[in-house]
Amino acid sequence: MKEVYIPSINNRNQLHVAIWEPQRETKAILQISHGMVEYIVRYDDFAKHLNQQGILVIGNDHLGHGQSVLDESEFGYFGKEKGSAVVDDLYEVTKYAKKQYGENIPYFLMGHSMGSFMARRYLMTYGEKITGAIISGTGYKTAPVLAVAFFFTAVTKFFHGERYRSPFMKWLVFHTYNRKIADVKTKNDWLTRDAAVVAAYNENPYCKFSFTVNGYETLFGAIKYIQKQNNWEETPKQLPILMIAGEEDPVGSYGKDVKKVYKKYQQLGCNHIELKLYQDDRHELVNELDREVVYADISQWILRWSSYKA
Repeated sequence: MKEVYIPSINNRNQLHVAIWEPQRETKAILQISHGMVEYIVRYDDFAKHLNQQGILVIGNDHLGHGQSVLDESEFGYFGKEKGSAVVDDLYEVTKYAKKQYGENIPYFLMGHSMGSFMARRYLMTYGEKITGAIISGTGYKTAPVLAVAFFFTAVTKFFHGERYRSPFMKWLVFHTYNRKIADVKTKNDWLTRDAAVVAAYNENPYCKFSFTVNGYETLFGAIKYIQKQNNWEETPKQLPILMIAGEEDPVGSYGKDVKKVYKKYQQLGCNHIELKLYQDDRHELVNELDREVVYADISQWILRWSSYKA
């Protein structure tokens, strides 16, 4: 793995970018848009597996995450540009990768969790620039749920400011996520059945911070944006999309909301969309007990569409 820094679209931050180059001919490039309260190097094992298949992997720490922050006060804070900057930063990484490795190599974007919302918005703006997309651990929120979320965010911001880290907002988002787990040992057991991964996450300083009010504004704003009908329709209809999620993932309402998003893409006329739900798996598929199966499914899908001729 090698690391570089490129300027954020906000002209303040430098984006930390990690690159895993295969030791053989590059057949495809996968760019990863990571999730909430994590960072790109958590995908190291997954990226190394893809390298063995000839797939180069690249990804950045989003604003407010990992090594893309100016200081610790920026963890969970995206700035005034909010979600648009995160998505435009993803495209800056796309341009960097294509300049470094070639415009003609098949190029895929994978977004996980919060990163899946950003990836779905990316498809609405930059979807024509890539070969395909993988949407992992995504979700859907109804208008009433979003209205409540925005109400509490606005009230909290009014009284405490946008950099406040609200215990109530954190509770509002996460308090039900362990509900269906019989033997809960930590607050983050919903991430994966692999206890070692959960323990490492709980102790990692890059995964311990709480979102600011601005962070929640950005998250809810991204979801609201991608669920507007006119924005949905900007998704390229011929773009191959693979949707994956765990059947025990609370973010996607245990598969229900993932199916809802899948059906929406179908209704829009997306002709090359696939859905796979993994039995017993929770939120982080690439960190699950059956991760090798997930790795293989993803790499095979990428290579299949890399060689596809319409």
